Amino acid sequence: MDRFAQARVFVELVKAGSLTRAAERLEVANSAVSRRLKELEERLGTQLLRRTTRTMQLTEAGQQYYRRCTQILDDLEEAEAEAMESFGELSGRLSVAAPLSFGVAHISPAINEFMHRHPRLQLDLDLSDRRVDLIREGVDVAIRVGDLSDSSLRARRIAPVNHVVCASPDYLRHNGRPTTPDDLTGHACLCYSNLKSPDIWSYRGRGEKSWSSVRVAPRLRASNGDALAHAAIAGLGVLCEPSFIVHRALRKGLLEPLLTDYDWYEMGIYAVYPQARYLSAKTRMFIDFLADRFGEEPEWQQGIGG
Repeated sequence: MDRFAQARVFVELVKAGSLTRAAERLEVANSAVSRRLKELEERLGTQLLRRTTRTMQLTEAGQQYYRRCTQILDDLEEAEAEAMESFGELSGRLSVAAPLSFGVAHISPAINEFMHRHPRLQLDLDLSDRRVDLIREGVDVAIRVGDLSDSSLRARRIAPVNHVVCASPDYLRHNGRPTTPDDLTGHACLCYSNLKSPDIWSYRGRGEKSWSSVRVAPRLRASNGDALAHAAIAGLGVLCEPSFIVHRALRKGLLEPLLTDYDWYEMGIYAVYPQARYLSAKTRMFIDFLADRFGEEPEWQQGIGG
């Protein structure tokens, strides 16, 4: 195996954090990754990784080798990307992570179109509401909804999103309609548990700058927005969720918007990617594609209020 191929295996192994994940990404057997690491260490005459059944740690030599190999492989990828971009052709593998609800409803259809435009491109899509570690898991770009706090990453806002407070007509018939945010304290509420404070809902009056909040009583907490929307449609309580989850139910009359004179939360949808000296052509073009597809007035924001 040539030196570049050995370096690729080693870098992928470090990024993946395990033999199994590295083998899956490289599409080879676990034994092949282990064998190639051994061959590399024998050729260099030094140990690069300390491995146990549960952990894998770089030695000092491994840290230096990983840093230099990453730089060399990045230079090679940049050169290849520039050459291919000059012909408008994308190829290779692009790894994308997105939240489950938004990913299924909006990222998956977008990816289908993007792959039709670029038939040589391969794509790995991770749909999950967990916080993905882009560096450790080797993800090229993650879609995140909300506030951004990780300064080690770069981000581009690709679309706006409003939050909508809503409930089913049946729930409102039996429990009344809140007319102020403080009225929510007397209602059963459905809360997204992945938020830092699921039972505190932030709001401000239209045109106002300062934010206020109300503490609600959760009847149901869930880590998935679609599950909460189904519970709201079933009449179990009042919901405050992004418009990209509830917009179809609102248009069909399955849910009714409430307290529409207020703004609820302040969030955006972002494409997040690791810091690098350059951004690969496939990553940059995918982010541009999403920004163009969604725009400042995405489909989920239109005609629903909130």
